Amino acid sequence: MNEHNSRRNFLKTSGLAVGAGLLSPTISAKSQKMEDVIIGHNSHKYRVKMGWGVLDASKNPVNDCHEMVEDAKGRLIMCTNETKNNIIIYDKSGKLLETWGTTYTGAHGLTIANEGAEQFLYICDNARHQVIKTDLKGREIMKLEYPKETGVYDAPNQFVPTETAINPANGDIYVTDGYGANYITQYDAKGKYIRHWGGRTADGSYADDKFNCCHGVLVDTRDKKNSTLLITDRNQQCLKRFTLDGKFLAVYRYPGTFICRPVLHGDNIFAAAYRSGDASWLNSGYIQVIDKDMKVISTPGGSEPIYKDGKLIRQYKDDPNNVFMHPHDVYVDSDENMYVPQWNSKKTYPVKLERIN
Repeated sequence: MNEHNSRRNFLKTSGLAVGAGLLSPTISAKSQKMEDVIIGHNSHKYRVKMGWGVLDASKNPVNDCHEMVEDAKGRLIMCTNETKNNIIIYDKSGKLLETWGTTYTGAHGLTIANEGAEQFLYICDNARHQVIKTDLKGREIMKLEYPKETGVYDAPNQFVPTETAINPANGDIYVTDGYGANYITQYDAKGKYIRHWGGRTADGSYADDKFNCCHGVLVDTRDKKNSTLLITDRNQQCLKRFTLDGKFLAVYRYPGTFICRPVLHGDNIFAAAYRSGDASWLNSGYIQVIDKDMKVISTPGGSEPIYKDGKLIRQYKDDPNNVFMHPHDVYVDSDENMYVPQWNSKKTYPVKLERIN
């Protein structure tokens, strides 16, 4: 079951909870005690700072909190598919600085890119079937419509983009169609189509160079001489590495873990994830910290990562304090603290994790 279908099923089964008002964000006495909770393993352990970024829901509500980035001024920018304020901008203390956006009904992916002295956002909108480039004030600069040049799509609604990545070397844009046809489409910095690859296998079987929910994408710049792409194959519980022109290189498997998107910080990859495939997907999220060798070194909110004969043993949620429900993204700041937006999590605001040195 992917996130797209999971949302639909959740709405069918949670009507009583909504009717009872259980989706209102509250800070309970239990959540206040979260300040003493420490999660994670080995070199990456964190203290939970529950209550960070909680706003007045009557003025600044959220629905699904999908992704977060940081601009050059140190402001944390988060997208939600709540059209009263699609973009919510915080300072690092959790104070609200600014909001904008009322038309992104399917706001999902959020990427920030540098162009000289300026920065721009790329919003993937599931409902609009577009990728929208904006400045930091919300002025729309460019729209990528469904890529009819590929010959894959017959209509705009077949294109359901989930994420973008921007190559810092030349501005090329990579778009994952994770909820649509599962192709990766590459554009130049001005939005001109270059190529596409991927898609699903015809019979739904596994193939290294194809996808079953290519939900997230990252330009991995850790090798300064040879940048590559890391792309989520979420329903196959792995990350796949490709060249910048779409040639398959390697696969890294994380049994039990359905990664949303890989996020690069220093030498490590950080990723929000949850289990899927059966009823266990409900309230099942955790975070993965993956080292430069692509091995998991810490799983905040999940089971300890254990390797046997070089293979990772299947992981699961191990979160007795219920810190997470459905983490969708991770942002790591310069102090090594993490911020975790969540989808399908009772309209709650992000969770902050303070790194323990």
